[in-house]
Amino acid sequence: MWRLSTPAEVPSYSFRPSLLGAPRNLKLLAGGVAWEAGDKSGEISYRAVRRMRLSFRPISMQSQRFMAELWAEGAPKLTIVSSSWKSMVEQVRQDRPYRDFIVELHRRVAAAGATVSYTRGTSPLTYWPGLAVFAAVSLASAALLVRALQAHALGGAAFVGGFLALFLWQAGNFFRRNRPGHYAPAALPAELLPKA
Repeated sequence: MWRLSTPAEVPSYSFRPSLLGAPRNLKLLAGGVAWEAGDKSGEISYRAVRRMRLSFRPISMQSQRFMAELWAEGAPKLTIVSSSWKSMVEQVRQDRPYRDFIVELHRRVAAAGATVSYTRGTSPLTYWPGLAVFAAVSLASAALLVRALQAHALGGAAFVGGFLALFLWQAGNFFRRNRPGHYAPAALPAELLPKA
């Protein structure tokens, strides 16, 4: 169920975005993307696509989660994620099928000749203030670590150091991958796709 079809078949991708929600089924037809979500369905022409965005969106139970968003004239926004809910406590990574589907989707949209804005990361209106808060918290934590070492409070210093390392690793990775910008459909940003 969670695989990309063989070349002889219609490329498809399925995922469950939430535990209680209906699965999302997508197919790349000759003229557009067919989508199905529960009792709702539709088809978006490749030529009607106006904007696509790739981003890195980890959540608490899935630290390697990627997202593609597609906007088109006269159609609802399509959101495609690289993981799927399997049970109340488990999400399954679908790295290869997601990557293959997104690469083929970009190829078909570009081949249709539509005027598309290909954007990456998060909105600049949220990214730059978030980056400023990240820098401020990082500097404050580093100052607290230095102060703890000066006071010979090794236990406190170890705790703050551990927190700082985890924070820099997790939040730093998020900001590094989600820097706002644009990309070309033939050169998708590697940091916003699962590894091949």
